[in-house]
Amino acid sequence: MYKPGGTIRAALNDIEQKNWVLPAIQREFVWKTEQITGFFDSLMRGFPFGTFLFWKISPDRVGDWKFYDFIRDYHERTGRHCPEHGPISNREVVAVLDGQQRLTALNIGLRGSIALKRKHARETTVDAYPKWRLFLNLLSRVSEQEAPEGELEKSRYDFRFLEDARPYVPGREFWFLVSDILALQSGPSMLRLLQEGGLEGDDLNVAFEALDKLYKVIHVDPVVQYYEEQSPDLERVLNIFIRLNSAGTLLSQSDLLHSIIVSQWAKLDARKEIASLVDEMNQIRAGFSFTQNYVLKAGLMLTDVASVGFRVENFTRPNMALLEDNWRRIRVALILTAHLASQFGLNRQNLRAVSSLLPIAYYLYKIEAQESYLTHTKHAEDRGEIRRWLVASLLKPSGIWGSGLDTLLTLLRATIRDTGSDSFPAAEIREAMAARGKPLTFDEREIEVLLQAEYGKPNTFLALSLLYPFVDLRNQYHVDHVFPESQLKWAELKKREWPDEEISWVSGRRNQMPNLQLLAGAENVEKQAVLPADWLFNRFPDKVERTQYQSAHDIGSGVGEGLLGFRQFFETRRDLMKKRLLDVLNK
Repeated sequence: MYKPGGTIRAALNDIEQKNWVLPAIQREFVWKTEQITGFFDSLMRGFPFGTFLFWKISPDRVGDWKFYDFIRDYHERTGRHCPEHGPISNREVVAVLDGQQRLTALNIGLRGSIALKRKHARETTVDAYPKWRLFLNLLSRVSEQEAPEGELEKSRYDFRFLEDARPYVPGREFWFLVSDILALQSGPSMLRLLQEGGLEGDDLNVAFEALDKLYKVIHVDPVVQYYEEQSPDLERVLNIFIRLNSAGTLLSQSDLLHSIIVSQWAKLDARKEIASLVDEMNQIRAGFSFTQNYVLKAGLMLTDVASVGFRVENFTRPNMALLEDNWRRIRVALILTAHLASQFGLNRQNLRAVSSLLPIAYYLYKIEAQESYLTHTKHAEDRGEIRRWLVASLLKPSGIWGSGLDTLLTLLRATIRDTGSDSFPAAEIREAMAARGKPLTFDEREIEVLLQAEYGKPNTFLALSLLYPFVDLRNQYHVDHVFPESQLKWAELKKREWPDEEISWVSGRRNQMPNLQLLAGAENVEKQAVLPADWLFNRFPDKVERTQYQSAHDIGSGVGEGLLGFRQFFETRRDLMKKRLLDVLNK
């Protein structure tokens, strides 16, 4: 039944006292900072923000389900998940079925903080994740002018997440910590606070008006309205939750299906298990960008559910029981797969399609691979086959892991199941893919395009890792220029009085693959902007070792001519690379 509105202050009290909780079927908090500030702007402008859906659970049934608390202090690395609520007994609670994002935004803005990674900061540094709190500029001028037709209206109230309040700028800025409104009294105490901050005259009037508006929005206006479901039937509640949320734009199909898993697992906490697995995989070495979607699809694939598609009929009770019973093995296989991918040098920057790892995970799951698979010499050939197949599938310009993904994964699963008991069946997989119109053969035109891949692009690393597989990618490595990029720029070559035509040719190719190589991190730092002949001589004083290195990396003797030898070096190495790629990709 629908209930009349209450205040935001009262709602926060219920959250703080844990009268309102989150059922396990709820997803994680996903709003960004601009959505939170936009939400507060809407509140200040009196916009309606929807009705909440609550599930009232009686004391005799509250012990039947698992609950979570609302996030107050969000931390991008260590505090992204809702904290688990302890056991509840002998008291009534209200579980929030719809409204978590809005209520969490209020909880963070009015009681907590948000910590996001600084751009370019290393994750392990102390100040990589500064704590931001919500502030309101009380002197931001409220414009009543409507936005031009066809354009979205901008925010009128200037809410921002800041580390600390900024200094008062007369006529422009006076930043108020929004959480202070909870303890603030209306009237004289507000005026006194502003006067103590140095405001007077027009600034004082403008700031007081904004602060009084904020106070009324939080303490006075009955804006929290909700529908309360009282049925103890979980199936009914889950049906309401899915029907209500399936029309939303932020809740994906996998979020809804994740809710079904959470509600149907009997022994394990699905929400906690899936979240911790995603976190662990994403923190392997240089890091990945695995998601809940990847884990759900992996669960369907590894347990041999008929189809790997995100369809409700695949998430039946028997299928979910099968997934729960095999969860430990699934987890081991997915962790091993992520470690194997990292050994191949893959990470969130160059792994364009995480779905490409699912056939590998299925294979490792079927052979019940253990940690020793990653390093034991008896598996070296198998790892090599997996690496060549995986990289080829990622390099294919037509796109292997796009359209028809579920059909392809189901086909590859059947192929591995039928032929992959002793070793990774790369040949059989290639044959099956070709039959489905997704061949892994490369013609000369495709190789030519590939050789034009430039520094910093995912395909560049992938191709170099295939060309020179002896480079140990388990350690830190860099994609580096053979001829220093800084010496091949137009301005530098112009200083040497080169013809414009030659400058154009050389500078236009300085970042392409024939001028790139894989170097260990320490070697790359050591090389810096040194010409290749000088670096080779210093790195390998022994002529035999130097010649072996040049031969292995397709670096001919032409580098000895300095910058004047770049064209000959580039064309010769491009031809050698082309021959190698045609051979290894079509093997």
